[in-house]
Amino acid sequence: MKAFTYERAKSPADAAASAARHPNSRFVAGGTNLLDLMKLQIETPSHVIDVNDLALDRIEADGKGGLRIGALVRNSDLAADARVRRDYGVLARALLAGASGQLRNQATTAGNLLQRTRCPYFYDTNQPCNKRNPGSGCSALGGFTRLHAIVGQSDACIATHPSDMAVAMRVLDAQVETINPNGTTRIIPIADFHRLPGKTPHIDHNLQPGELITAVTLPPPVGGLQVYRKVRDRASYAFALVSVAAILQPGGSGRVALGGVAHKPWRVEAAEDKLASGAQAFAAGLLQGARTTHENAFKLPLVERTLASIIAEAKA
Repeated sequence: MKAFTYERAKSPADAAASAARHPNSRFVAGGTNLLDLMKLQIETPSHVIDVNDLALDRIEADGKGGLRIGALVRNSDLAADARVRRDYGVLARALLAGASGQLRNQATTAGNLLQRTRCPYFYDTNQPCNKRNPGSGCSALGGFTRLHAIVGQSDACIATHPSDMAVAMRVLDAQVETINPNGTTRIIPIADFHRLPGKTPHIDHNLQPGELITAVTLPPPVGGLQVYRKVRDRASYAFALVSVAAILQPGGSGRVALGGVAHKPWRVEAAEDKLASGAQAFAAGLLQGARTTHENAFKLPLVERTLASIIAEAKA
């Protein structure tokens, strides 16, 4: 790990302003992803800003019928909250499907959204990786691709986003609240928060330099059957091969977002009118334009079968 300076921020505005003064800085809260990346020298900040004292660890009603989740709310606390379990069951289930209990006790809401890919070539500093070192190439192309993206990828990167929570947030139409170094705030729809790789796969999200997440808000509950189904190689400590977050309404309508298939949580609202037509028709619209390799082509039927299972559960 390379040497760095450290400070504890006193307020969200103070943290963002400090990040502006130190261009090569990172915010740290739980540190469950950042510290590992620093040890591997994949992330090499010269300044680290500890945000744990910012009182952003509350879950509160937002006055509009929804919930406001502070950026520092731990994943275990969010999954256990009675309001989340009652009204946003897909989120509670997604959180419990992620990582271990120890990690959930440490990981934060904002950190979960910002975690970086688990592509093995990204973690291997002996291998070229455009996400780690822009312009160096993508070792996954032509390499081991079983875990990689089948939609939304580019010639520069075929990595997937690892978060379970973010997939549930996407199907719930969450919004991300932030503060900028100049003290202004803004709201980013979760649909616009993460980026596809394009030619700049090293940029994972649409935050501006120094911008700090302060909260994530959920809209009023929409009811329906809420399901999070995660298909993985083993029952614990494994990232999704395919995951499905679904909110299904009587009559066959609903919303669906996928994990494990793209560089960001994958949802195609225009295809959701085909949900009532069955899993095959809906999956075809959801995964239109998919590009697979011989190692990850199994994800296409896996998505369809997982959707079929969820639809059958809704009809039971």
